[in-house]
Parts: sequence; structure tokens; C-alpha cells
Amino acid sequence: MKAEMKKVLVVGAGISGLSAAIYAVRSGFDVTVLEQHNTFGGLSTAWSRKGYFFEGGMHWLTGSHPALPLNKVWKTVGALQENNPIENRDPLYTVIDGEKRVSLHRNVDDMKRELLAFAPEDKKMINRLYRDVKAFSRFYMPVFDVRGCACKTPSRQNLWQLMKMLPAVMKVPRLVKQSYEEYVEQFKNKDIQHLLKAVIGYRYNALSFVYTLGSFASGDCGYPDGGSVRMAKNMEKTFEDLGGKIQYRTKVERVIVEDGKTKGVQTKDGFIEADAVIVTQDARVAVDALFDPPLHCSWIDTMRENVVGEQNMFICLGVKKDLSYLPYCCVFPLEKPFEYGGLTVTEIRINNYSKYKAHAPEGCTAITSLLIGDSYDFWKAAKEDGTYRQKKDELAKLFIAELEKFIPEIKGNIEVIDVATPCTYERYCGTYKGSWMSVWEKGGKQFNYPQDVPGISGLYFAGQRSFMPGGLPIAVDSGRRAAQMLCRDFAQIFV
Repeated sequence: MKAEMKKVLVVGAGISGLSAAIYAVRSGFDVTVLEQHNTFGGLSTAWSRKGYFFEGGMHWLTGSHPALPLNKVWKTVGALQENNPIENRDPLYTVIDGEKRVSLHRNVDDMKRELLAFAPEDKKMINRLYRDVKAFSRFYMPVFDVRGCACKTPSRQNLWQLMKMLPAVMKVPRLVKQSYEEYVEQFKNKDIQHLLKAVIGYRYNALSFVYTLGSFASGDCGYPDGGSVRMAKNMEKTFEDLGGKIQYRTKVERVIVEDGKTKGVQTKDGFIEADAVIVTQDARVAVDALFDPPLHCSWIDTMRENVVGEQNMFICLGVKKDLSYLPYCCVFPLEKPFEYGGLTVTEIRINNYSKYKAHAPEGCTAITSLLIGDSYDFWKAAKEDGTYRQKKDELAKLFIAELEKFIPEIKGNIEVIDVATPCTYERYCGTYKGSWMSVWEKGGKQFNYPQDVPGISGLYFAGQRSFMPGGLPIAVDSGRRAAQMLCRDFAQIFV
């Protein structure tokens, strides 16, 4: 007689939730995903406004290169298929400062050549950047199996490839001790500084910056056609084709734990019983919000104390003009920085989607821009005092006035304005202070968390908060790891 399948509930239909659900159902579990909203993807999302389509969840994908172990994970969960081929954009960023232009390229030799031609006074630092990025172009994120999990196809590490990462590993201590800003500000040329400051959020250490450029240089970090929505849709369909179930508009209010054993979840519509629960809502929030009493153990208390969230103000514009003469990612240095929401903005970086025809009506352009930094308290206060919408309008007007100085033809031709704040991310995704990654600061420790809780069986966590600094690769890999822990504890073969 066939044993009854163990019932698993996954809280959240974001990338980590869909990853955990797909691997769990492949491995023989009865899996239901509970999602509070009416759609999938979580932070990996995009939206439409009056014929314009704004990509809000991804600008590049770590693991897009077919030779990398993470690529196999993306393909196994169905995220990468024939319907979303990879584009390796180049140049990555272009500073436009009056008549001057300088670009940052993927290829390290092209990068070095253009930077030296533009700023020979920075030869010493350009050569250092070249050496650092070249070393990290051989560095990649390995995919490991959970100890004690029996895998149908174990993940095997290539020893030779791991050996090739040693030069990069030797540079880690120096780069961790230095901030991203300190590294970049050693360049004398201000336009080069603006160019390099466009890569990631300013609060990270220098390692995060160099690692990112190294990933581009390796041929990774491409952009899948259709962006984050097509990837997430592919995963949803993969899960449902395997027999998995998704219940939308189902908000989990509590995970029920009794006598050290997970019993299921409580929703506004009632109790749902389960043998195991995988929580993929932001763990920093979930350990307090979904449990009564809140969870405590060494790693959870460490996470509470040490999480620094990365936030942004996200501005979307629908422009009734064809801006295809501009590069994909433009960086405009401001003659006079402006301040808003507690942030000082020294350059405007825009993503220009003019070449992507599905993003705007014919002859029009969708533009997005991230103003990265911690503005959460500012927007939370605006929510509470009733000035939230007014302040969003103020930010949009200020931003547009600055952008018109660089792209004058947008004046009077903006058809759509949409502004998201950290409170938007908090409201829709339940993230900690509206953050979408964890900041790995200068000199800080890289905190990675176990994903299960000592003394509680059948409870697992997954999501970008599991491993610093987070993001899409951590989301999909942590989902896989949660499913492996599930298989380990219930004596199932991981498939």
C-alpha cells in the first residue's frame, strides 16, 4: 500500500517560495503555496500603467550563464526556458556629462582601455580595478547540498574551478575592510566616480562592488527576455504542471507550533493543517509577525540584531518620445546634488527601455530610476501624518525637473508617473522596513542563517534574507535548500 504523501505549505509565491515548492513537489510531497496577493513573484515583479510596462524586480540575473551551477537551478525550477533567452547588455553604464561620455564595459580589457583613454590620471586605480575584477571574473556562487539529504543527482563541485577562485579569495579581506565609496573615491576623475557609483547601493563594502563587476566580466548577469515577470510565470506554470497548488488571496496570520512540532497555519478563513511549513516571507519580519510567541534561538536573535536592509525610492516614467538614441543605462552627474527623503542624490541613473517594444506604445519609452538608500523612516512618518501622496508628488516633480536638464525633450511629454517607496515594498511584500536585500557593510560579517529552528520539527525558512546580501540567486538557492531539509527530515529522496 502506497504511503500517504506528506502535506507541505509554503508561505509566499515569490522566487524562494516557488523554488521550494517546485523542488518539494518533485520530491514527492503534496505542496500548496499560500500567497496573500492575487499574483506570483513577490519582489520579482513588474507592472503596467496606461500602456507602459515597468520592470521593478530585476536588472540582471546571477546564474544566467549556462556553465554556472546556479544556471542548472534556474532551469530546474523552470525560470529559464526557450521563451526568455538571455541578453548580455553592453555597455553596462554610460556617464553622459555634457559632451563627454564614458562607459563601463563587461569585458575587463575593454573596460580598462576606455577608462584609461578617458582618465589617464587614474591609471593606478584603473589598473587596480582591472586586476580585482579580472580575479573575480573566475569567482562564482557554488551550489551545495544539505548535509544528510539523500539526492537523486548530487551537486558535485569542480575542484579545478574552485582552485581558479583562489586569487579572488585572497583579495576578500582587503575589500571587505573598505567601503564601496572609499574604493571609488580613490579615483581622481569625477565622471569615473559617478560611473562606478552607479553599480550598486552606496552602503556596501568594496567586495560587493568588485564581485558584481567580476560577475559581469565572466559573461554572467544577463537579462532574460520578458524580465522578472516571465521568469516567475515560468516557475508558477512549472509548479502547477507538476501537480502543485497555489491559493491566492490567502494571507497567513500565524504558523501554528505545538509541543515543538509544526501543525499548520491559521488564515483569516480558518486553520490549514500540514506536516511541514516553509516560510518565505521576509524572515526578519516573519519570526515576529507569524508566531505567537515570537521565535527565539541563536541565529534568529542574531538576525534581529544585525539586519541592515537595502531600500530605495523607485521612480517610473512613461514618456511620449522615442529615446532609443540613448544607452540602456544612463548616468547623469548632477551639477548640484539634491536631497529628498534623507538621501543626497549626486547622480541620476536611469534604465531606458526604448529598445524593448513591449514596454511602451510605439514611439514611446518607459524609464525607471532607483534612488538607493534608507528613506524608510521618512516615508513611514509621511504615512502617519497624511502627507505621503504629497511627498511622492514632490519627489516626482523634483526628479523630473533634474532629468529635463539632461533630456529636454521629455518636458511636456510625460504620460505616466509612478513612484514606489520603501512603504510600498513593505505593504505589498511584507519586507523588513521595505528592504529588498541585506547590506553587507564595510568591515561587517557576512551573516548566513541555518533556515531551520532548533527544537521545532517541520518548520523551515527560505528567502533573500537567508544569506547576505540576498537577491535573486539567494532566493532560488534558499528555496532549494529548504526543500532539501524537508527531504532530509522526512526521509525522502531529493529530486
